[in-house]
Amino acid sequence: MLSLYCLLFFDLTLMFNMATFNSFSRILCLALASAATSSMAAANSKPTPCLDQFYQETAPQLQRESLKKDTTALCLNGFNAMHSGVSKTSFWVAEYLTPERLSIKIKREDSFHEEELVQGARATLKDYRGSGYDRGHMVPNADMPTKAAQHDSFSLANMVPQTPQNNQQVWRELEEGVRALVTKQQQDLYVITGPEYSGKNIKRLGNGLLVPTATYKAIYAPKSGVIGSYYVSNDMNELKPQVELLSICALEEKIGINLFPTLKDSEKRKIYNLPLKASNVKANQAISLNTTDTKSKCAASVAQKDIRATQQLFKPSDSYEGTMAEVLAKIEAQPQEQQTTEPKAVELQKQPTEPKPVEPQPQSIDLFKIILAILLGSLGYLVSKFLKK
Repeated sequence: MLSLYCLLFFDLTLMFNMATFNSFSRILCLALASAATSSMAAANSKPTPCLDQFYQETAPQLQRESLKKDTTALCLNGFNAMHSGVSKTSFWVAEYLTPERLSIKIKREDSFHEEELVQGARATLKDYRGSGYDRGHMVPNADMPTKAAQHDSFSLANMVPQTPQNNQQVWRELEEGVRALVTKQQQDLYVITGPEYSGKNIKRLGNGLLVPTATYKAIYAPKSGVIGSYYVSNDMNELKPQVELLSICALEEKIGINLFPTLKDSEKRKIYNLPLKASNVKANQAISLNTTDTKSKCAASVAQKDIRATQQLFKPSDSYEGTMAEVLAKIEAQPQEQQTTEPKAVELQKQPTEPKPVEPQPQSIDLFKIILAILLGSLGYLVSKFLKK
């Protein structure tokens, strides 16, 4: 509608041979139209269900052909995963951490269960029994802000067979360090976690559950630019597994997955001094850059059509609570609703009712009215000039 008014206005100024005024009007109209469009876009933009767990709503891309067989995209509460029917684990699990999300603490309630959303081959509880391996969380239970999200975090689709010395010590400390980056330094973090399978003699548990040779955790903080990954051996013979800090490119080369398809290779080559435990993170001390990896081969770029195709795989399940922004908004509203008790309600009825404050209209609508008024006023001015001739 605004574009039609602008076009009509331009034609009239040309008709009346008002070149100077026409040039000015073009600049004014286009500038105001651009501002209105930006304002409307900002007002209408909101996270896409499921995709809000990914940086720029773009999921990791499996690039090695052997990884693409029998996969299932899972949109669960608090995280997403790409499950493999071959390994019977997920190749990657993605979560978006914010200070608001991690400020919510809920009591841990274990509920390990087989993932019903996986229709093909999947891990069972029986696979782990008597194996000596832990059911190791990829996305930690402590990152979950609701009971539904906590329940989903105990899905075997979020587990891999992890050595006790990895899971209960080294891995736990890394998880705490990652959370400290968010809570102590008040920044958002995109995290992708998963297993790596390398070598010809990969160990199997139960009915074919593969044991990872290593586990990884890749992180990216858009605000500070901190980026890099943890890589931890999953060898039962290692009493204290060593943590290796890798660039995203080096990790992608190992696992055959483009973890952050929208990031430039120049960013993926950076390796920051990531914390190995929470005590390594200081609120007023930035994480420093360690080095830049110039040797590793970064994952191949991903075509837009492939990005869109992968996005469409992630569909909310019946138990999906909503985007993390929606979930946190509901949680924030709960205490206010629970504060109202019956005696207080009676007491409030005796008090005079105050008029409700008028909600301000969105800025985009007011801006549109201003633009329309300017155009109509200018149009009236032109018509009056024409009639005087």
